Amino acid sequence: MTDRRLVRISLLTALAPAVWGSTYLVTTEFLPPDRPLLASTLRALPAGLILLLLTRVLPRGIWWVRATVLGVLNIGAFFYFLFLAAYHLPGGVAALVMTVQPMIVLLLGSLLLGARIRLLHIGACALAAAGVALLVLQPQAGLDGVGVLAGLLGAACMASGIVLTKRWGRPEGVSLLAFTGWQLTVGGLVLLPVTLLGEPLPERLTWTNVGGFAYLGIIGALLAYIVWFNGIARLPALAASFLSFASPLCATVLGYLFMGQTLGPLQLLGAAGVVGAVVLAQRGEGAPSGTPPASAAEGGRHGDDEEHEHEHGRHDAVSGLGVHPSSLTAPPTVPAPRPVPPPGPGSA
Repeated sequence: MTDRRLVRISLLTALAPAVWGSTYLVTTEFLPPDRPLLASTLRALPAGLILLLLTRVLPRGIWWVRATVLGVLNIGAFFYFLFLAAYHLPGGVAALVMTVQPMIVLLLGSLLLGARIRLLHIGACALAAAGVALLVLQPQAGLDGVGVLAGLLGAACMASGIVLTKRWGRPEGVSLLAFTGWQLTVGGLVLLPVTLLGEPLPERLTWTNVGGFAYLGIIGALLAYIVWFNGIARLPALAASFLSFASPLCATVLGYLFMGQTLGPLQLLGAAGVVGAVVLAQRGEGAPSGTPPASAAEGGRHGDDEEHEHEHGRHDAVSGLGVHPSSLTAPPTVPAPRPVPPPGPGSA
């Protein structure tokens, strides 16, 4: 993968955590108070059902188990812990707690993916954590034990989901939309009974609440997760996890624009540190040009396999005619001339 292509994919993938950074603002300003389970369910389940209706593809075999595990880690449990942290902590502080995620990916990647832990990776993690701390920690920042624990558990869920998604890849012949739909639907179905049993429904919903839920479901889940899973398939696991630092950056900027929060010199320095850590991690993980596509165990099928699929489809089409594909390119074989028998005694 060339450096230019790596930058392009990274910038596109970073849009997903940037959108997730708006979750804190939307939760506190648009959603009913103290409803983390309801918010999680309405964010995941409608988006997943929409994708299932569009693709009409269900898992097969072992992928029922894998889709369930990924749906719980990437969607169900992660959403709940994310909203719980957002309800108990200021947006920037909640985002700060979630920054332990790349460190967890670093450890799990070495265990499950065989990735090497390099000094550059450790330095990038430390720089990013310090940058986010400068970015979001204020003297008046409130720390709540429940919120901090929820943020840590959410980071652990997302990190595990990234590594397992990278390890298992995507089933052959399954589109990115279907793969995303499986996980959103599983996450929503797991949350639904817990929501109905464990959390009272609000007495009424305002149009502001409806707009907040619609934004989180369509933009924050359906579109953002398509972009995110596409990026995970193409980027190394650790490099993808560092892009999650776009979330606290976005949360801080939105707080400055819409909630009257100020940005001092230390916060600007912290933002520069976060951006520097992301760039450092991407350069440390970038594959040299000409690297062959990853196998399914290292990231599954993705755009680099299109040429192989084209050739595979060509072989299928030709084999249906009973002709071997090599016969289309190999020079035709001309049969040798039959020998002429010598003239008999009575021939002229």
